[in-house]
Amino acid sequence: MDYRSLGRTGIKVSPLCLGAMMFGAWGNPDHEDSIRIIHRALDAGINFIDTADVYSGGESEVIVGKALKGVDRSRVVLATKVHGTMGDDVNMQGNSRRWIIAECENSLRRLGVDYIDLYQIHRPDEGTDIDETLGALSDLVHQGKIRTFGSSTFPAEQIVEAQWVAEKRGRERFMTEQPPYSLLVRGIERDVLPVAQRYGMGVIPWSPLAGGWLSGRFGVGKDNTSRRAERIPARYDLSIPGNVRKLEIVTELAVVADQAGLSLIEMALAFVLEHPGVSAAIIGPRTMEQLESQLSAPSVALEASVLDRIDEIVPPGVNLNAADGGYMAPSIASSWRRRRSGR
Repeated sequence: MDYRSLGRTGIKVSPLCLGAMMFGAWGNPDHEDSIRIIHRALDAGINFIDTADVYSGGESEVIVGKALKGVDRSRVVLATKVHGTMGDDVNMQGNSRRWIIAECENSLRRLGVDYIDLYQIHRPDEGTDIDETLGALSDLVHQGKIRTFGSSTFPAEQIVEAQWVAEKRGRERFMTEQPPYSLLVRGIERDVLPVAQRYGMGVIPWSPLAGGWLSGRFGVGKDNTSRRAERIPARYDLSIPGNVRKLEIVTELAVVADQAGLSLIEMALAFVLEHPGVSAAIIGPRTMEQLESQLSAPSVALEASVLDRIDEIVPPGVNLNAADGGYMAPSIASSWRRRRSGR
């Protein structure tokens, strides 16, 4: 497997990153089976694992930690995240110094490791000064508890602001960004990807199969169901026009993949890996079969004619459903922010 640079960190990573969101109660509750999947990925040459504290309430980190026992830790690039709510206490969430410092210790304990290679802020936090966040992360780097840090699902303007604040205040800076990106979710091509390239940030997209839409299970005349639909209905509800359009486009894309002699999964992953700003695509298998179906993708090089046809079907820089962007700015989400009356 060829390895790529993770931005300007100097770290080399496999083009596929093993996402661990489906290990635990959210997906595969069988720890031993999940561990076998992790070991198979490592044996296949994947050296990059991404999880988060909030995945199954910390269970995913525990499973990853179990899998890393007996594995040469120095050969694994381990990433996790902080931000999501982890308990009943009002301060057990967000991007404050207080929570980042505390939750890093919790993640180290659950993972059973001495350090985390990449610690990521899972979402923006309007209530916390970005300097407060960067200061806490910088201290963790200097203490040796994390090697580097990044953001996840940050809009372009907040990525730029964080870079400016880091320079002005003498902080370490975000070295990576983890945005949503797929054949159906191309909005980051407009701003996030160019900004990340400008600042030399590694980009590690999540959901390159669009939450299962590009797995082959969706399309006209198919079941069109997902285990995630109950948790995030806005991305799957077929009463929403954007999701109906996704269904139509997936059917068209499947024809393009078939004509190219590829599975839809291979084409979808190869498309994400084709962008020069992408370091690695995060896959999230729940089963061994799902993992095996994705391992061939890095060896696929899409012809220009295939890429042109994709652009005709899904225009560059477009998200078919706004909910797939993973984050909506409070200035848009809250109507009272746009009305002088406050109603």
